[in-house]
Order: sequence, then structure tokens, then C-alpha cells
Amino acid sequence: MPGLSNIIEEFLKELIEEAEDGIVEIQRNQLAQQFECAPSQINYVLTTRFTPYKGYYVESRRGGGGYIKIVKVEMDRYENINDLIINAIGKSITKNKAYSMIEGLEEEGFITKMEEILMKAAIGDRSLQNVKKYRNNLRADILTNMMLVLLKE
Repeated sequence: MPGLSNIIEEFLKELIEEAEDGIVEIQRNQLAQQFECAPSQINYVLTTRFTPYKGYYVESRRGGGGYIKIVKVEMDRYENINDLIINAIGKSITKNKAYSMIEGLEEEGFITKMEEILMKAAIGDRSLQNVKKYRNNLRADILTNMMLVLLKE
């Protein structure tokens, strides 16, 4: 049986798919009540499963009338994919953030499962074991170049 975090994630993804504009606004407390969990569980799902690296923008406002707004960022909305990739990765990226970004691209069908596996192998700690000081910088350079080639129009 899937865990509660997986169930909440799938529920939110279904809401986003059903929304015409890919934008969903929900109230954290109502969602927590619906799933009979603490609001912190909702926060956990949002911060780990709906990240910019996976193609989501999350805006949160706390307080009595607080809400959570989740926006699915479609890559084809951007005219210059090169700038998007370069800005998303930056000059340095951790292995976890890079893996998350790659997984998001595979989930959305921009790359194949094999491309995901190869990209992860190329930027993983095992491949970069001889680089000590600037490992995350090198990882960002490699990932940026791979993505520019794979997602080139």
C-alpha cells in the first residue's frame, strides 16, 4: 500500500492535470483534514515532491486565509529553453537536486528512462570521485551540456 506522502502527491498531481491552466490553489488545513494528517505532512510533500527541479512552482501564504498555489511549469511555454536550463542549474548543483531535475524530465516525457540512467551515471559521485574541490560545479557543467543537447529544438 502506498504511503500517505505518495497518496497526497498523486492527489495534487491529478488536481493539476484537471486544471486548464496547470494552476491549483488549495488550503493547507483543509487538505490536512481531508487526509487526516498534520499540516506539516502537506508541507513535506510540497517541499520534496513539487520542486522547481521537477517543474513546479509553489507559492504559500500562511494565516487565516492562507493558501498554497501550485503551478506546473510547462517547458514548451519558454521560448528560449537554453536560458531556462542554464538558469535552473546555475553554476553549481548538488547530486540530489540534479537527480530530481532529471527525474522530472523523464516523468514529463522529455527524456527516456535510458537517458535518465545515463545522465545520473555521468554526474553521480562515483563518476566524479576524483574531483574533490569543485565537484558540484563540474556536475552543473556536465548536466547543463547534456540537457542542452537532449532538449535542443
